Amino acid sequence: MARSDIIFLHAPSVYDFRKKAIMYGPISDVIPSSPVFEMYPIGFMTISSHLEEAGFRTRIVNLAVQMLQDSKFDVEKRIRSLEADVFAIDLHWMPHVHGATEIAKLVKKYHPGSKVEFGGFTSSYFWEELISRPEVDMIMRGDTTEEPTVQMMKALQKGGDLSEVPNLIWKDEGGRVRNNGLTYSSDSLDDIKFDYGTMIKNALRHMDVKGALPWCGWDKLPLTSVFSVRGCSMNCAECGGSSYANGKAVCRRAPAYRSPEKLAEDIDIIQSYLKTPIFIVGDIRQHSDNYAERFFKAAKERRIKNHIAVEIFTGAGDEYFSKLDKAFEGGWSLEFSPDSHDEAVRTALGKTYSNEAIEKSVESAFRNGCERFDLFYMTGLPFQTRESALDSAKAAKKLWSLVEKDDRLLIYTAPFAPFVDPGSMAFEEPEKWGYRFFARTLEEHKSLLENPSWKHVLSYETKWMDRDMIAETSYDAAIELAVMEYESGRIGEEDLRRKKERTETARMLLHRVDEIVAISDAAERERRLWEMKEEVSQMKPEVCDKDGLAWASGSVWRNFPRVLSGLVRSSFR
Repeated sequence: MARSDIIFLHAPSVYDFRKKAIMYGPISDVIPSSPVFEMYPIGFMTISSHLEEAGFRTRIVNLAVQMLQDSKFDVEKRIRSLEADVFAIDLHWMPHVHGATEIAKLVKKYHPGSKVEFGGFTSSYFWEELISRPEVDMIMRGDTTEEPTVQMMKALQKGGDLSEVPNLIWKDEGGRVRNNGLTYSSDSLDDIKFDYGTMIKNALRHMDVKGALPWCGWDKLPLTSVFSVRGCSMNCAECGGSSYANGKAVCRRAPAYRSPEKLAEDIDIIQSYLKTPIFIVGDIRQHSDNYAERFFKAAKERRIKNHIAVEIFTGAGDEYFSKLDKAFEGGWSLEFSPDSHDEAVRTALGKTYSNEAIEKSVESAFRNGCERFDLFYMTGLPFQTRESALDSAKAAKKLWSLVEKDDRLLIYTAPFAPFVDPGSMAFEEPEKWGYRFFARTLEEHKSLLENPSWKHVLSYETKWMDRDMIAETSYDAAIELAVMEYESGRIGEEDLRRKKERTETARMLLHRVDEIVAISDAAERERRLWEMKEEVSQMKPEVCDKDGLAWASGSVWRNFPRVLSGLVRSSFR
């Protein structure tokens, strides 16, 4: 197998989840990936693009996807077969801490002479604890690490001085930890390369499509994304991507934006490869109204025919939505996360818009051509009582009454799981936000992930709801939402029965795990958990109807002629 200069490895949330008696619940119901969290960060693609341009040979290997697709997939054999000077493992969000650190051990076992590097938000926050692990050689801190990584690779291959690489934590030949400081944070995203062609070329070069997939099933229903910003101007208390958290973890003082023209170009490049929905990360109004106007103009000039999904962080009206409708020939959809319909809870979190603003946004969006509107609520928030969480589900009935029955207003409710994000205001000042944590360190979070049910994995409970109540309320809210959907005339009796039955099955399984965990005999407890896991593997214990998250698009294979054409055109860019 051809040697690479650097291989990017993505681990499952827990290694090896196939060999552990864990009953996953609704912890990933509102994201594309499974509870294994097999979706790797887009930084794999952007960093690879910069390294490839600098002459380095890169590869992306998504171990989590391959483990999901094949129960007999031999992870150790695959790692042993790989050859690289550096193995880069992402630890961006905390739910990957178990898998990432265990995979790092395997890399060191089979490649003791190679460097193991970590990067991502969680790596940046917990760098001191992470670098103390013997299997970790380097940590790249920060959120715009494309160029520092190029500098790191040049220093390693040409005998340069690693102490001159910004943001790098590393061990010298004597094993002493060296900290170069977190000094590099780009104030613009215009020099960063967002090109899906890198991922495609990577897969073709190594004849490894499965290993390069962003998440399981992406090849059949691909969804792509572009980034308008890194960092955020919002300061939501529980969010690890908030302005406060960015300052705490990666020393980002202000958001870094992609210029509107570059953003439109990114979308145009994607549509040259794939006819797939494209999600714009970040509210494009976040910078300014002028930013949005320039983007709409650039998008119209490039004749964007792919479907576009847009985020809004606050309410919007006819003027904004009509401009969206005119900008994209392939149609558009919206993503909105009020988190709670309780204005007191939402305001405390830092989202100060009113329920009236939400309602007007829903009406206006569909009045101006919106094809789909996803709206998300959560259970387990600061200042949220059980009644408040259930009221959010009940509020869906009014929202559905504002639109036509065939309008695709999709409303979701799910637990805030599994962890409160490190670096967020709620994590840093738990008493202020009414939280009590079961984990504070990297190792404590890792240990939680080995618990047999999602309730026991939760890193928190609140002053208003303990772990048990958060779990029970999550199921009750799901049932309430289904009832509201039925009473709104959007589903029939059979669909209501199916949704209720699915939720009650998930609840029953949780209760059975509680009973088994209480067994004092360890061997008997493990035997019963394994029996139950085999039974659960035939079920679908979700709270949300996850199928609703799928976007209609042609498979990668149907897009293959376009992919080849896009690759030819990319060679001239």
